[in-house]
Amino acid sequence: MFYYYDWTYILVLIGAALSLWASGNVNSAIAKYRKVGSQSGMTASEAARRILRENGIFDVTVKQIGQGASDYYNPSTKELCLLAPNYNSTSIASIGIAAHECGHAIQDATDYAPLTIQRYIAPVCAFGSRTGFYVAIAGLIFGYQPLTNLGIILFSLGVFITILLLPIEFDASSRALKILQSKQILTGEELSGARKVLTAAGLTYVAAAASSILSLLRLVLLSRSRND
Repeated sequence: MFYYYDWTYILVLIGAALSLWASGNVNSAIAKYRKVGSQSGMTASEAARRILRENGIFDVTVKQIGQGASDYYNPSTKELCLLAPNYNSTSIASIGIAAHECGHAIQDATDYAPLTIQRYIAPVCAFGSRTGFYVAIAGLIFGYQPLTNLGIILFSLGVFITILLLPIEFDASSRALKILQSKQILTGEELSGARKVLTAAGLTYVAAAASSILSLLRLVLLSRSRND
């Protein structure tokens, strides 16, 4: 019963609150700057192709996708996928998002170390994230500490990947903003708007990492409580 009624639930609530705040913040920023068109009249897909071309990347396809949670770059298929609302949009938000995904493509082309590491360890970390929590809880319920410890270790792998994503995402945004400015795809207030969108998006990853860390801390505290 101690698992279902304990003070450590506050850690879960804090993590959930952070995630909700970050999600609301990025949605608000995207909604605001999706209404503001760029002076160049360039669409997000056109901007993406230009950025890739001018960085010597010719093997990446820019494609439109109709479904999905977000835009993304797939290093395995060399595809930069933009959601339908962004693909043909000339808005500051859409161009900023497209440039961010180009940042990932440039990371891939230049063998950016954190991205390379993430690619190789992602399957193992995903397994740990999916199973570790339940393994640890099973160990707590049955009072078998080695099983709890195994679950905590597995869950830690999932936490690690959320932390590793932080430099990857912020570096992609930094590259995007520098390119948008240097190529004058966005200027002045347009660039400031794109920065706000990408910063808000980056904070969702910070919130996800913080939430994962808090969940891991909760498992550790529950484990210690059981031992005591």
